[in-house]
Amino acid sequence: MKAFADLYTAIDETNKTNAKIAALKDYFSSAPPEDAAWVMHFLMGRRPRRAVSGRRLAEWAVEEANLPDWLFGESYDAVGDIAETITLLLPERNVSSDLPLHVWIEDRLLPLQGLPETEQHDAIIGAWRELDLQQRFIWNKLITGGFRVGVSAKLVMRALAEISELETATIAHRLMGNWEPTATFYKALLSPENVDTDQSRPYPFFLAYPVDDDPEKSLGDITEWQVEWKWDGIRSQLIRRNGETHLWSRGEELVTDRYPEVIEAAQHLPDGTVLDGELLVWKNDSVQPFAQLQRLIGLKTVSKKTLADFPVIFMGYDILELNGEDIRLQPLQQRRATLESILAAVGQERMRLSPIVDVGSWENLAALIHESRERQVEGFMIKRLNSPYRVGRVRGDWWKWKVAPYTVDAVLIYAQRGSGKRASLYTDYTFGVWDDTGNLIPFTKAYSGLTDEEIRKVDQFIKNNTKEKFGPVRTVKPELVFELAFEGIQASSRHKSGIAVRFPRILTWRHDKPMEEADTLDTIRALLPSES
Repeated sequence: MKAFADLYTAIDETNKTNAKIAALKDYFSSAPPEDAAWVMHFLMGRRPRRAVSGRRLAEWAVEEANLPDWLFGESYDAVGDIAETITLLLPERNVSSDLPLHVWIEDRLLPLQGLPETEQHDAIIGAWRELDLQQRFIWNKLITGGFRVGVSAKLVMRALAEISELETATIAHRLMGNWEPTATFYKALLSPENVDTDQSRPYPFFLAYPVDDDPEKSLGDITEWQVEWKWDGIRSQLIRRNGETHLWSRGEELVTDRYPEVIEAAQHLPDGTVLDGELLVWKNDSVQPFAQLQRLIGLKTVSKKTLADFPVIFMGYDILELNGEDIRLQPLQQRRATLESILAAVGQERMRLSPIVDVGSWENLAALIHESRERQVEGFMIKRLNSPYRVGRVRGDWWKWKVAPYTVDAVLIYAQRGSGKRASLYTDYTFGVWDDTGNLIPFTKAYSGLTDEEIRKVDQFIKNNTKEKFGPVRTVKPELVFELAFEGIQASSRHKSGIAVRFPRILTWRHDKPMEEADTLDTIRALLPSES
């Protein structure tokens, strides 16, 4: 636990990539495999299911620190993070635990799930009394499920690759899919002789960079590129190995059971085949809005009626494995020809080939992009014909040229403090638009897009213009107008406005616009797509 706490502190105290990688390498080079496996697990963004509610933890912290409830509430309001609040308020003790991290996780944290409340209480109070300040902070973060630190999975993989002298791509591939944080797995991960026995394991996805200039200037001759529509679905890998079929989302979630008709069609693929593509709802010979696919995402069981109402296909656009052989290093042009041949032979309506957009010039492509919304796509994917299938987001070979986002002008009406380094600032905003009765109605939340200086100015405005308090939420005097951008829009009965949007963010603080000129709900409803 001590070494993990030291690593957390080292990472948290620097914003330099090389310093973070050095700290990771120092830890992984010396830590026991039993501990290193868990640290890797947490740093990769995986965490155990929360065993104890925040309310219970707050009650027990108040009891242990002998504080009035109101003082804890005020402290939490100021800090904005329950794990950090508890850590700071508990009485300091001149103690430190030498127990290995894996013991804390496997013998103390995970068993909390099945304990009665009284035993949970005793276990957590006992842990608080054994740990020093930094160890207690880590423990509280793990209990609350809010463990986050300033490293990406990519940095963790780089550090592991450097200490093992393996390619980062190899580490990335071995970390895909389901794995348990055990010493055995950790040793196999770093072993040069690792033989993967998991036949369901997907490959790391190759991701595109956005086009940030005129493609004719930045990408050159269009004949060196393959252009496809950028589908608005769920990026997936379809795997057929040893007579079994597996379907993985880009979020490394195994979704095989959710799309039975796609899986049935995939039985016709040759054994040892892995395809990259997109799950889409396809009806009346055209793609349907993402909102229809979204209705299926949260379902545990899918009825025959649902399958009929929202028929899902797999739109294939790359092949990564053929006859059990990794072919990612082959040029795209060659992989595309193989993919075309396989899907033609399979001949399944639920498995389609992503069509190539052949327009002859960048000028013609620029004219065509305006049809994206009408076609229920997001724009274009532009891929170099001689490119291999790489790992992660690598600049140069794959680009995405997206249609301009939707934009609206909305008024700031609610605010809440952020977390982590922004816990003392109001950075979580709710925006409203005008309804037909002349009232501002909540429309969406947004958290990103402002500069640090703008955040400080908005924070000061909120503190000076708070009208009401509802727990951590502040009602703000309506005055500030912001231009918001978002990628998709759909009707929603769960939202007061009747509308839900995808990926909202702040584009501009509209100092020039009074709140009376913010957009109306009717204006936004006009953006809703019609369903085929």
